[in-house]
Amino acid sequence: MNGSQLELIEQAAAWVLESHSTVCLTGAGISTESGIPDFRSKGGIWDRFDPKDFEIRRWLASEDIQRRYWEVAQDGYNLVQNAAPSGGHFALARLSRHGRLQLLVTQNTDGLHQKAGHEPDKIVEIHGTSHVCVCVGCGSKLPRSEVHARAQGGEGIPKCEDCGCLLKPDAVFFGEGLCPEKLSRVVEASKRAEVFLVAGSSLAVRPAGGLPERARKAGARLVIVNEGPTRFDAKADIRIQGKTGEVLPALVDAVLA
Repeated sequence: MNGSQLELIEQAAAWVLESHSTVCLTGAGISTESGIPDFRSKGGIWDRFDPKDFEIRRWLASEDIQRRYWEVAQDGYNLVQNAAPSGGHFALARLSRHGRLQLLVTQNTDGLHQKAGHEPDKIVEIHGTSHVCVCVGCGSKLPRSEVHARAQGGEGIPKCEDCGCLLKPDAVFFGEGLCPEKLSRVVEASKRAEVFLVAGSSLAVRPAGGLPERARKAGARLVIVNEGPTRFDAKADIRIQGKTGEVLPALVDAVLA
């Protein structure tokens, strides 16, 4: 890490120390360091699927798409199940345990923040979770591991044992609305934030990608940590280019020193 990065980290740490309300938004970049490819990268899901197949009405209407999904998803879920949190996940969990991070909003569905020890009640998984399946008919939920075992056992399109309707991951597909309670919670937290930290997100996907703008307009300082460019780089108070697994541990060390 160069001197310029270290200076920016020290300044960001000073702001977090002053802050009574720090909110963090994480995206795919924090989990790619755990070996989980983002949707658009080589090996990601768009390599094997047309994104249109994840439009909820199209997915529900096609047995072929459903069958292909469950075939491909077996490898993907094995990867998620076996992934270990990155240094960035552990750093944010540490910051939260010390009372310096009021809310973590994640666009990821992999559960790695929880695996790193982050308190579940201080996390909002804005796009849902890959670790639970939901029945599209009766709404009942069950662990993804159970559905995964059924798919591996040869059940081509797993269905609800209560009502016979389709099961799907409890993650948001295109065309599905976000949970209103979750959205309300993250919007209000963003408006109250004194520091808004972005880690590993290009901020391309709304509405989560618009939260920094809400926070900034309400007076928050905006700190962005990302390897590539983001939509709000020009509006950031601090922009640190680098891996979250390197920058976030250094930031948290400086806050808790």
